[in-house]
Amino acid sequence: MNAEKKKKIILGVTGGIAAYKSAELCSLLCKASYDVHVIMTANAQKLMTERCFLTLSRNPVICNLWDVPEWRPEHIELSESADLLVVAPCTANFIGKYTHGIADDALTTTAMAFRGKVLLAPAMNTRMWESPALQENCAVLRSRGVFFIGPESGRLACGDIGPGRMSEAAEIAEEVKRLLRDESAPVE
Repeated sequence: MNAEKKKKIILGVTGGIAAYKSAELCSLLCKASYDVHVIMTANAQKLMTERCFLTLSRNPVICNLWDVPEWRPEHIELSESADLLVVAPCTANFIGKYTHGIADDALTTTAMAFRGKVLLAPAMNTRMWESPALQENCAVLRSRGVFFIGPESGRLACGDIGPGRMSEAAEIAEEVKRLLRDESAPVE
């Protein structure tokens, strides 16, 4: 990717316990020569630090809509210049907001403005994942061309066993590479 412009990825990090895997994902994407820009929700900041993603991505981390150093709204600038939006972990809360057009923080506002490919990596308790409301929201998003990876089955942070684990960072990174390589493919 040295001769051409680096592909820009927005990495949305929400407040699921799997947020620690997002640090590894950020690292893998940067090592693959992507320009990664992280947006953290307030709940994500309770689990991970902004400094972690700043260090890994070498880009400023957006944590809210109000700390913008320039006149141009950063979430709009980013949504216009990025090639892919990845939300990992993607909570039920984010899925619900994104499905229904609720834009009340930096990540949901950026997602609403973004017009490229979107990849969601769900992570939540099995009962949440299997809820009819969440499954309906996912069906709506799929019908709009949003891509999903996971969730995987296994032991969850709460001790339950079942679907809800976020896919591993390496698997998500491979899906990112596939989506960005296949620019001409129709959106599913």
